[in-house]
Parts: sequence; C-alpha cells; structure tokens
Amino acid sequence: MSTDTSGQLLVLWTTTERETVDNMVFLYTMNSKLRGWWEEVTLLIWGATARLVAEDESIQENIKGFLEKGIRVIACRKCAENLGVVEKLEAMGIEVFYTGEFLTEWMKSKKALLSV
Repeated sequence: MSTDTSGQLLVLWTTTERETVDNMVFLYTMNSKLRGWWEEVTLLIWGATARLVAEDESIQENIKGFLEKGIRVIACRKCAENLGVVEKLEAMGIEVFYTGEFLTEWMKSKKALLSV
C-alpha cells in the first residue's frame, strides 16, 4: 500500500435530505471515481443514512453502482445496530464495522474528508 495519501477521499454521509443526497453526495462520489479526481474513494454511511440505504431501492441501486465502479462503501456498525439494519447493509456488500476509530485515524492522517 502506498504511503502517499493525497489520492484518497472519504465522503462522510450523514444527511438524509434527498436533494442533497442525489445532487451532492452521490454526484460527487461517483464523479470523483469516474473522472479520476481521486484514486481511492470511500463512502461512509453514518447515522440515519443507514436506515435510508436499507429502505430506499433507488439509493440501493446507487450503492450497487458505487461498488461496481470500485468505490469502497462502509457503514457505522453501532448506527446500523441501533437502527436494526446491519444484515440488510451487509447483504448489499457494504462493509459494516465500528467506524469511530477508522474516522479518527483518517482525520489524524490529514487525508481528504468531505462531510455532508
């Protein structure tokens, strides 16, 4: 693994506001990968967005597309447990784990972070 972190982006997705999800979170995340703006793109599902992903078929289709394009999709296990959606997220191919330490290490490393 390269020690150069300049090509890595983490999108921290916390909003359930659909217009923002469709026109910012999903648009920028996909274009970041397709257009090569970032070498590695990770989408972190945090909070109420876990339920939104588990319940909304059009969002599930977007997530499927991200995974197919090589975007890493992860979710906070504690949030998913609280909302009762762990199994549904895992069945979609989303990595579900306790992400507090992951997020802290990401920020301490000064890698790119976009929080929406």
